[in-house]
Amino acid sequence: MKLVVGLGNPGKKYEGTRHNIGFEALAAIARHFHVGDRRGKFEGDWAEAQIANQRVGLLWPLTYMNLSGNAVLAARSFYKIDDGDVLIICDDLSLPLAKLRFRAKGSSGGQKGLEDILRRLGSEQISRLRLGIDPVPPGWDAADFVLAKFTRDERAAVDQALGTVVTAVGDWVSQGTAFCMNKYNAN
Repeated sequence: MKLVVGLGNPGKKYEGTRHNIGFEALAAIARHFHVGDRRGKFEGDWAEAQIANQRVGLLWPLTYMNLSGNAVLAARSFYKIDDGDVLIICDDLSLPLAKLRFRAKGSSGGQKGLEDILRRLGSEQISRLRLGIDPVPPGWDAADFVLAKFTRDERAAVDQALGTVVTAVGDWVSQGTAFCMNKYNAN
């Protein structure tokens, strides 16, 4: 089994915010692969999909962003999933809006949810797909910016990127992170 985790914060208050793009990406994947209802499991919402003829767990941690590692550790441990079969989808302030970037390993880059996951799993060998939400504009506090909703103009670019994420996750399941880095990071 592989595990794909979308990061965000639970509740209506956070829907459509920049920080919740990981939740949105996972929802797009679930729609595309005709995943049934989510159920509460591992301190999050859980569903399973068949992607590229493989069983894939989809996890939306409901512990709030900064404690996402609790849910990921529980799911990984329960299913005995290797670190190389985990993909975290999260927002990235250092990337232009709607830009995708795969990484096979490394630090959190300041993303608090990813930081907690790496700490809880005890490894930086966790693949991640970062989605650009744009750098913090002058005069904005970073926390306020990530919790702001996308503008109407930005929404079109984000929706297009989410379509690409669906294809990219299918490629990750079937081809791996190195393939995806070569294919998606250049665009």
